[in-house]
Amino acid sequence: MAALIVATCPATSAVSQSSLGWGSGEQLLDEYVAYIGRNDVRSSEGVRLTEAWQVIRQDRANYHRFNIRDRGDQGDGFFANANNRAAMERMVRDGRMSHSAARAVVQGDVWIKVRIYGRNGRGQSVEVTVN
Repeated sequence: MAALIVATCPATSAVSQSSLGWGSGEQLLDEYVAYIGRNDVRSSEGVRLTEAWQVIRQDRANYHRFNIRDRGDQGDGFFANANNRAAMERMVRDGRMSHSAARAVVQGDVWIKVRIYGRNGRGQSVEVTVN
């Protein structure tokens, strides 16, 4: 069963990679698939994370900053920027998320697909599908 997380908030710029439209004239800027594994549910200091937005951000920090990757993790250009990872965390935190989706992300051992939408290369919303 898939669950959807929809989050919106201003983010910093990124290179547009697609012209697919999504609500309010937004375009798909980037997307990726990632496995949320045991390294993603702990902070860089080893503390167990308790919120889905923290885990999703840690996954991208692991991928881009620490080169810690699970088999099947895909890259993205948008979250290579630390400011964009921070903005994404705020978007997911302030967005709509079911309890089951949040619980699945925090527990780990789950696949997510993330799509970043915006205008003129500036991220404005993210959509996270949890499988």
